[in-house]
Amino acid sequence: MSIQSAIAELSLVLGDRLSSAKPDLELHGQSETHFTTMPPDAVAYPENTDEVSKIVRICAAQDCPVIGWGAGTSLEGHTSAFRGGVCVDFSRMNKVLVVNAEDMDVVVQPGITREDLNTDLRATGLFFPVDPGANASIGGMAATRASGTTAVRYGTMRDNVRALEVVLADGRIIRTGSRARKSSAGYDLTSLFVGSEGTLGLITELTLKLQGQPEAVASAICAFDAIEDAVNTVITTIQMGIPMARIEFVDSATATAFNIYAGANMPEVPHLLVEFHGSDTSASEDARRFGEIVDDMGGKGFEWSTKAEDRRALWAMRHNAYYACLALRRGATALVTDICVPISRLAEAIEETRADITNSSIPGPILGHVGDGNFHAILLVEPGNTKELEVAKDLSHRMAERALRLGGTITGEHGVGMGKLDYMQAEHGDGWAVMGDIKRSLDPKNIMNPGKVLKLN
Repeated sequence: MSIQSAIAELSLVLGDRLSSAKPDLELHGQSETHFTTMPPDAVAYPENTDEVSKIVRICAAQDCPVIGWGAGTSLEGHTSAFRGGVCVDFSRMNKVLVVNAEDMDVVVQPGITREDLNTDLRATGLFFPVDPGANASIGGMAATRASGTTAVRYGTMRDNVRALEVVLADGRIIRTGSRARKSSAGYDLTSLFVGSEGTLGLITELTLKLQGQPEAVASAICAFDAIEDAVNTVITTIQMGIPMARIEFVDSATATAFNIYAGANMPEVPHLLVEFHGSDTSASEDARRFGEIVDDMGGKGFEWSTKAEDRRALWAMRHNAYYACLALRRGATALVTDICVPISRLAEAIEETRADITNSSIPGPILGHVGDGNFHAILLVEPGNTKELEVAKDLSHRMAERALRLGGTITGEHGVGMGKLDYMQAEHGDGWAVMGDIKRSLDPKNIMNPGKVLKLN
């Protein structure tokens, strides 16, 4: 039994939709961040669930690793093929299958991206709200339990996936959940696969919850002299029940990056970027009330707008924050990490992290989704500089320990992949071993994205 035997058999099934071309392999072995390129031995391009099942059955018979691939936007080495194997690229399974407008749900294939999905939904008056920033695939977003800028109002992928079709490690096709809004029928298998990072099976179809497009949207930006004042503004806004659709924090280094990369004119101090959804009256009133809180907290330069072009410019700048931060150091790569803590401990977590980075030898802008206590550090390192990478890993280690000490989690949305494996025991204790038991039960040969989420022989 061997990987090459699996590839030979797969070529008979897929023909030219199985690629061993070096550019394809290199592309599917790359990471958005600092991880070394780890290419698969072949890339498969299925067009339907039955083909995915055949691919997995053939690979299972040959003990060949199988790695799912969406858009390649993950940050913790989720799709790295460190044991080789076959990468299953879902880019040809990218269709909207059914829109159930009256029930406000949609059935899609995993390869469709969130932007393409919302383009298709535009005429219905509905939209899919989860926005991780990158134009990620919906299947990848479910596999990593993604969230992002709108989670404070609309929740994460966990809250917005109603049902799945999944191909298991032995090739069986199962369905989890239903289009019903609730169920008490047995184990919640949908939630088991959402966030499993392709280690338990490959998602081949998703039923998603939709939202009505808001009548009006108001966006705003404001500056603060201190991180604590910005975070306290967030806490007060939440406690007052003002319904925010987005509330993002950027530190002074990120503001500098925006000025350089996007031609912004932001004071180089901490900022909040916010958005409100509702009627014309409610969105404007929410923005006005938020502005009063900003004034009380010593914020400056509060500006808000309902113009679509202003909103697009603001959120395009935020969505490109990673590339803006990379531009702060020419030729740099980055270790990108995130943690999530209770909001009451958020200012403490950010201040301690900021102090750690300031006292280190590398730069590291901080930004995040402060409405739910989640923030990121983009730790900039010179490619190939092992000393700087070790400094970045130590800073990330301190962040993970800090999150657990403050009652939080080692990752709020990036997932575990390979990058956060060393902290799973500390966060979950014996629960991590139970995850291993589930993995062994569903994937006894450990072929499904091995080396991610769990450490198994």
